[in-house]
Amino acid sequence: MPTTKTLREGSTPKRAAILSAARELFLTDGFDRTSVDAVAARAEVSKRTVYDYFGDKQTLLRAVVDAVGQSLITTIRGTLDDTLTDLTALTEEPGLEDALVTFSMRIATDMLGSAEYATLQRLVRAESGHLAQRGYNSMADTPDEALAERFAAFAEAGLLDVPDARLAADQFIALTFGVALDRLGSANAAEDTRVRPLVVEGVRTFLRAYRTR
Repeated sequence: MPTTKTLREGSTPKRAAILSAARELFLTDGFDRTSVDAVAARAEVSKRTVYDYFGDKQTLLRAVVDAVGQSLITTIRGTLDDTLTDLTALTEEPGLEDALVTFSMRIATDMLGSAEYATLQRLVRAESGHLAQRGYNSMADTPDEALAERFAAFAEAGLLDVPDARLAADQFIALTFGVALDRLGSANAAEDTRVRPLVVEGVRTFLRAYRTR
């Protein structure tokens, strides 16, 4: 059972060192074969410091996954700001379609093709049993929420008709990245030229359903 004691926030460099060490060991040795002693030794902190900051090994695993997820969210929000912010440009044809394609291609390259994304996928797949806990969210759904926020803003601006912004975001992802992953096994547009045509058609299908009439 996870600890219920109050955890220390501690120093940022020490927390970062512990998370980095745990991430490397969880990836190379797996959760079960990674000891708190090994994490402490690699992070160059005491075993007590690991326990004080994270409580137990399962909480540490969740913290590693959350840290990777937060890095990906930063990438997504930055890409959203770069590509889907200028409402004036988006109202012009084919502004919205082009912007959604550009956003999708940037995500496919900068996020889905990144080492951080590969790390998150490996950890979630390999350690799903240790991550399973009522009320815990590995942040795997947070990208959908970030996109849903932007679609809700588009609805307020009259660009889209989306009664349920989160559902629209889920469907957008399924039509673009989801199709590429299902058909090609990857959505890394930097490595596979077949990704872009799938993304473009997915965006057009999405807009046929949700563009304001």
